[in-house]
Amino acid sequence: MAESNITSPAVRYDPTTRKRIAEGQKPAIAAVGLQHYYGSGDLRKQVLFDNYLEIYPGEIIIMTGPSGSGKTTLLTLIGTLRRAQEGELYVLDRPLHEATSADLRELRREIGFIFQAHNLFDSLTATQNVRMALELAEPNGNRSEQTNRSKEMLNVVGLGERTGHKPKQLSGGQKQRVAIARGLVHGPRLVLADEPTAALDEKSGRTVVELLRKRAKEDGATIIIVTHDNRILDVADRIINLVDGSIRSDVLVQEAAIVSQILMHCDVFKHLTPRGLAQMADNLQSEAFEAEQRVIREGDSGDKFYLIRKGRVAVKRGKDEEQVATLGEGDFFGEMALLMGEPRNASIDTLEETVLYSLSKEQFENAIAEQASFETEIRTSLFDRQ
Repeated sequence: MAESNITSPAVRYDPTTRKRIAEGQKPAIAAVGLQHYYGSGDLRKQVLFDNYLEIYPGEIIIMTGPSGSGKTTLLTLIGTLRRAQEGELYVLDRPLHEATSADLRELRREIGFIFQAHNLFDSLTATQNVRMALELAEPNGNRSEQTNRSKEMLNVVGLGERTGHKPKQLSGGQKQRVAIARGLVHGPRLVLADEPTAALDEKSGRTVVELLRKRAKEDGATIIIVTHDNRILDVADRIINLVDGSIRSDVLVQEAAIVSQILMHCDVFKHLTPRGLAQMADNLQSEAFEAEQRVIREGDSGDKFYLIRKGRVAVKRGKDEEQVATLGEGDFFGEMALLMGEPRNASIDTLEETVLYSLSKEQFENAIAEQASFETEIRTSLFDRQ
């Protein structure tokens, strides 16, 4: 895959993904300035707008957003069911914006599709419906072995006693589980799922989620799930939110939770609601610094709040730049200049390779204003109860 300048500053990769990037591992999916249109002439309508995205092997992505926001369109572009029109799109090392029809057919063998509308063949049994995926992915495979693998996968999704049933003999949830088995049976490197748990009860939905988690963590498959099912959000490594055809946020879930916990210990944010903390964590930008690099200079105007995610920094004051403190992971600095509207009262230099999360002055002030509004609501509520 050709290298591309993908700028998605809101993404904060976990240590495992950072290691993969450092080792030169390529993303399973990369979109650069991706746009898409429906119709032509006067009826032409743009549905995706200048989207940038990187997804690495082993990641589970949940894609959310209101109806009509472009989720399914983006999913079908990644799945080669629609052709990329503008921008660049790379999937499993193939440039889809340059791919031939033969290239796309070959790539589809490495993708597992799970549709909300099961798309099962009524004349085939559950086993035969599942085996179709193996026959397409492995056209020269052993038929008996493929049948056994299909039955094993149906057993995994809880349909071991329904392998010989046809769709009309199955409930809606059972049909959905057949579709899930079909999407996973050939061990795809990429799984694209559109509302896979919508028709399932909680127990069946959890079984499917754990199966997807296993495929990602043990086999390195990349999983993208479009869903409105809040019950399965815990499985996500990242949650991507689309609004009006644009990726509005791309949140690393576990990292956002860690950062929110750190922010709770900062006096200036201790009264923020959990939602406010999560929004603030989403707005933080990741900045990497080498050792002995200056971050802020004493006397300069304050324009950012900083949180140390990795590494250590030295706090220096005065003309002689005497070191007065050392700050490490979980510490923060820069808030006083923003709160008081005064110049920086110290210089900050990194002592080693350091990763900082920063918040702009405007976003910092918005967070403070939201906290003040929350406190006002509490005071008013307490007063009303007297």
